Amino acid sequence: MTDKYVTRCPYCGGSEIITTCQTAYGAVTNAESILHSAELYHSVCRNCGSVLRSFVKDPEKLLKKKDRKPKDDIF
Repeated sequence: MTDKYVTRCPYCGGSEIITTCQTAYGAVTNAESILHSAELYHSVCRNCGSVLRSFVKDPEKLLKKKDRKPKDDIF
């Protein structure tokens, strides 16, 4: 998978950016409840190994179901 937001490493100038997924123990959790968590992804430069961006693919997972936006309202 390629990252559409990061195309070049600001540290080494490399253009090969890979997306990695952190293990379950490194998941992002809601501050109010550890039951609501999402996997943390990183955009990493393949050349120098710098982490260029960290993100959660589905931030709605961090909210309680009653607080989530309906799928139609996201975009």
